[in-house]
Amino acid sequence: MDIGSVYHYRIDWIASFVAVAHHGGFSAAAKALYRSQPRVSSHVAELERLLGTRLLDRSVQPAVLTPEGRGLLPHAEEILRRLNVLADLTGGTISGQVRLGAYPSAASYLYPLAVRALRITHPQVRLVLREGPSVALGADLVSGDLDLAIRPLHPLINSDLVASRVLWREPLVAVFRADHPLAHACSVRLAQTAMLPVISIGESGEGQARQYETNLAFANAGLNPVIAAQTNQPQTLISLVRHGLGVGVTNSLAMTTANTEGVALVPIADPQCERAVAAWWRAGPVVSPAVEAVREVIGKLPMPQWPWGEHAGSVRTEKAGR
Repeated sequence: MDIGSVYHYRIDWIASFVAVAHHGGFSAAAKALYRSQPRVSSHVAELERLLGTRLLDRSVQPAVLTPEGRGLLPHAEEILRRLNVLADLTGGTISGQVRLGAYPSAASYLYPLAVRALRITHPQVRLVLREGPSVALGADLVSGDLDLAIRPLHPLINSDLVASRVLWREPLVAVFRADHPLAHACSVRLAQTAMLPVISIGESGEGQARQYETNLAFANAGLNPVIAAQTNQPQTLISLVRHGLGVGVTNSLAMTTANTEGVALVPIADPQCERAVAAWWRAGPVVSPAVEAVREVIGKLPMPQWPWGEHAGSVRTEKAGR
């Protein structure tokens, strides 16, 4: 198609043609459009001249669509509908496609709730999910490949281009094989897990392994356990534990959204053994109403709950920062 050819068509010609078709004649269409009947008739005639075909049979009263007119009508209606969408984008209606990144357990919990809430509050906003590990999500947000990200505060994002707000804090939990002596304990100390091979959050090849919550918790407690494996996939961690390769130390949400058959979850009693999960966005002079709408919706969603320990209800914080 020659894009330049569209400049020959005027929107008011198309609007007049659709109005005549919908209202059953030139007079009724003129009243609906608040135009004179001669003006509406002239618009349709100009459209017919440009197309080189008759769209209306004027030999009967009121005029009726010709076969060519009936063929053109749905396309003309679609043009006007698209223009209405364009008007909504600039006329106050919040709409758009927002790319939301999240790590697997947060995606499993949060994404369905966010989509359902948006259908009620902002039906013209479409949320597109991209799952990935925390480090990759941070990089994609900085590069502009994501509009929003749900990821932990750690590993840190070393960029002034992003800002964050903590949504919830969740305790770290120990994952034992079901026949392990500590599997039925009410709680364990971090030092008890450090005496065993540890399977923890993260990927050893990322170069940021020390920044993950489990590694920070061990370091803050002065412990140096043997890390048998690291993984960002909850089900992989469970499988490694189930096969007796070590004790898992991970975030609670990962375990509540996974199949934990064959393992036991035991709260870690040490203070400050937790993951802080935040909403992250690009900070800058350009503010997207659609992104702001999604941020607002996510901020009002219910927090995850865990059936163990003093963290049975997460604490939401309103503190904003980078």
